[in-house]
Amino acid sequence: MANNNNVFLQGTTVLNSNNISAESVCDEIPTIDYFMHFSTDPNQQAKALHYLTIACQNYGFFYLVNHGVPESVLKSVFKGVSDFFDPMELENRRQYDRKSSTDRIRWGHRSSLGENREYLKMATHPHYHCPHKPTTFSEAMGDYYRRMREVVHGLGKALSKTLGLEELFIEKALKLESGFDVSSINLYPPNFESKSGVGIPEHTDPGFFVSLTQDVNGGLQILSHTGKWINVNYMPSNAILINIGDHLEILTNGKYKSHVHRVVVDNNKVKRISVATLHGPSLDAFVKPAPEFVDDDTHPPAYGGATYKHYLQANGHDEIDVQSSIHQFRFH
Repeated sequence: MANNNNVFLQGTTVLNSNNISAESVCDEIPTIDYFMHFSTDPNQQAKALHYLTIACQNYGFFYLVNHGVPESVLKSVFKGVSDFFDPMELENRRQYDRKSSTDRIRWGHRSSLGENREYLKMATHPHYHCPHKPTTFSEAMGDYYRRMREVVHGLGKALSKTLGLEELFIEKALKLESGFDVSSINLYPPNFESKSGVGIPEHTDPGFFVSLTQDVNGGLQILSHTGKWINVNYMPSNAILINIGDHLEILTNGKYKSHVHRVVVDNNKVKRISVATLHGPSLDAFVKPAPEFVDDDTHPPAYGGATYKHYLQANGHDEIDVQSSIHQFRFH
């Protein structure tokens, strides 16, 4: 595992918020070296926390490198996902079409002006659910999720420290040991097969954070704190994109914010695979602004509290839908 001494900033293209075409403007997405947070050198750790604090306060998203998930595992994931979405196996996938709100594996296909993708959603923690076939898929995904759970706990400690709190603060507040994780595995068509330029419309995601990896560059756009659409047009080798979720925003009373993002397909020359996992609190965790971030005079509570399960069901959705409802809990 490499040991970079510095975080670097990767330039990206900023997009016009009124359309999907790119402007000739650049912005940056910070890249965070996960390994530095566990260095035995206190100077390295201090530097790592400083960079991570900036990334969370000023961006709300960042590339994570040196995270301990080998490139070989990611390649196996993309091979397994490609095998699962084999066009000749479409009828086999239909067995996972939604039948009940209690489904823990759900397949769907959207081809419309508002959404263009084929997807599989799976609850992956605290209990792992996955189609058994093809075996290349179930084995690769199981390996990937086991490794990502280590990253969840590691980032929980690191982010707690950036907030000036003891390292298990987030772990305890969100009950991450039994955290409810849902993975959305997406196949986006090339542009000539799409009915519009939209893959997924703009949204935020519930949970602690969202991790995303993809097989080709482009497609994802994030709305920055300055109101500009950033095109995630390039990801460093073996990087995982981390996007802060609604429940870290609620827990910190808005100190760290989740960001709106969307997926476009108008530049897709080939099909694109992404694996986005929402790493959530435990379904029974009651999440509200923590006292450490509340001051009745200057920083009153900006959000109401709820269990994660209630939050996910607030808009008439269910746990596997994992739709944001933060606007219902935000005090105006």
